[in-house]
Amino acid sequence: MKPTSFEKTALGLSGLTALVIGAFILFAPHAFYAGYGITLGEDADLLSELRAPGAGLAGFGLLMLLGIRRHAILPVAMAAALTVFVCFPVGRLVGLAADGMPSGNVIGALVVELIIAALCLAAFHRRLWHPAPRLAAAAGPSTSCRRPVRGARPSA
Repeated sequence: MKPTSFEKTALGLSGLTALVIGAFILFAPHAFYAGYGITLGEDADLLSELRAPGAGLAGFGLLMLLGIRRHAILPVAMAAALTVFVCFPVGRLVGLAADGMPSGNVIGALVVELIIAALCLAAFHRRLWHPAPRLAAAAGPSTSCRRPVRGARPSA
């Protein structure tokens, strides 16, 4: 299944964003979080807890970008993009409700994430609501499509 230009654009933007932010958190967490006005200090446990999801985010970004060229993993790339850019805003909104108003930079990140989520939903909506025919065929026939066996009693 070959991606459309709109799908490639959505995957490119979401993949590049996730890769760059994830790599920045992984390799330069102090600098990344300083942009939000957060001072991290030198706590190795905290830095490890920040770097690990940064690596995950970078990995998801690579997967999104690979989906542009490797058509076989396109559904996985789309799922990764939607997972990242729907779940991050959900987490921020939970934080807003539980913890109060964050800084303007964090609200800016929320807005960007919502825009990318909307872009991905718009780009992928056709495939989300109309799955590929071969996936439906692989599941096998449903019980409602089977022929009745001669002489068999109908089930209750």
